Amino acid sequence: MFDELSQRFEDAVKGLRGQAAISETNIDGALKQVRRALLEADVSLPVVREFVDEVRRRAVGAEVVRGISPDQKFIQLVHEQLVETMGGENAPLAHADTAPTVILMAGLQGAGKTTATAKLGLHLKEQGRRALLVAADVYRPAAIDQLQTLGQQIGVEVFSLGSDATPEAIAAAGLARGREGGFDTVLVDTAGRLQIDTAMMQEMVRIREAVQPHEVLLVVDAMIGQEAAELTRAFHEQVGITGAVLTKLDGDSRGGAALSIRKLSGAPIKFIGTGEKVEALQPFHPERMASRILGMGDVLTLVEKAQKEVELADVAKMQQKLQEATFDFSDFVQQMRLIKRMGSLGGLMKLIPGMNKIDDGMLKQGEQQLKRIEAMIGSMTQAERENPDLLASAPSRRRRIAGGSGHTPAEVDKVLADFQKMRGFMQQMSRGGGMPGMPGMGGGFPGMGGFPGGGAPAAPGRGTGGRAPRPPKPAKKRKGFGEL
Repeated sequence: MFDELSQRFEDAVKGLRGQAAISETNIDGALKQVRRALLEADVSLPVVREFVDEVRRRAVGAEVVRGISPDQKFIQLVHEQLVETMGGENAPLAHADTAPTVILMAGLQGAGKTTATAKLGLHLKEQGRRALLVAADVYRPAAIDQLQTLGQQIGVEVFSLGSDATPEAIAAAGLARGREGGFDTVLVDTAGRLQIDTAMMQEMVRIREAVQPHEVLLVVDAMIGQEAAELTRAFHEQVGITGAVLTKLDGDSRGGAALSIRKLSGAPIKFIGTGEKVEALQPFHPERMASRILGMGDVLTLVEKAQKEVELADVAKMQQKLQEATFDFSDFVQQMRLIKRMGSLGGLMKLIPGMNKIDDGMLKQGEQQLKRIEAMIGSMTQAERENPDLLASAPSRRRRIAGGSGHTPAEVDKVLADFQKMRGFMQQMSRGGGMPGMPGMGGGFPGMGGFPGGGAPAAPGRGTGGRAPRPPKPAKKRKGFGEL
């Protein structure tokens, strides 16, 4: 997401590089690029005008302190304006003084409302709150079944009266069940329509009157661009919303909805959906999103993803294995599966500062290579996984693994050689040796030296039957993320 917008902002800054100060003359070109970037991202025109005017007002005459160049100051001002446009800070969910907190989910059909309801239920469960999902969409075929299936998947109870009762009656009965059952949050999934119409709005008003919600969250598809802002404003005027959930930000979204919703409707974005998995829901932080848009990464979100998946005991155990150079193929598979649980490799890499320029094709190649490596490891015996040295002295084992995984012996030899190198590098790093000779980010993955192209020796010198090479001495040349 935001790839095109990020590139446009980078182009805007180029014109200020080498300038002594920001002035009326040299800022015009940069602001034209910013304006074009926002319009192409499908940001609403009134929002674009206000954004550009405010950046101009702040930039012209802005003091540029020693050590900060005009282009860096301009980026700072754009970042600040992006944060302000998107709401300033994270807007948390309401928490009623007297349980249960009632949250009404609204939106157009196809926006991902039912899935967002389940995702929010899981998010609350992870926070220690006990949520009840209420299936009040009686119009869309299988909507109730979908919510019940998702509820079973995440271990959250779903309340339903079937499709014969009215939505407001279901919502009221669901609230009563929430009170009786001691639930602290009730999430009501309502019906969507293909477009905004009077009947839809009147029904939403009746449901609202029946349950008196503390939150009315509008689920908005990020793919519809600036229409999202108008949709939010229409719902807000007729129903009254307290926030928005922006879905499908992992798709071919140009990002305009994220910049338009708060400014035009006054309602904050509270959550964003970043994938199809039920775990793919994140609280919306304007400052973090602004950093992503400007290609600065989002380390805090990356850390939060890792903390949800990693146990401290596992970290200590892995650190000891790295120090003793006993990290094996079973550990490697465990780490790959951890990455998969956190999201796609491409999505994670773009949370790291400076990684937004990695070509999508290269990332896909990297993911494919990881799958190939996992297939090879799957063809190993348990003893071979736990003791990779067994493979170094046994060409027949490597040939068997190649045949079982559908790869060539040379490819297996290369993975083993890279793995041995990686163990040596990791041991050196864990003992305080820094990162000498670390072959870029890709060097950390067998067979992916340089990510994904190469960097490690191709294969043992005597064809496929030779002995796998020992880890070479670290090279003097320092390499890093730039190789990507």
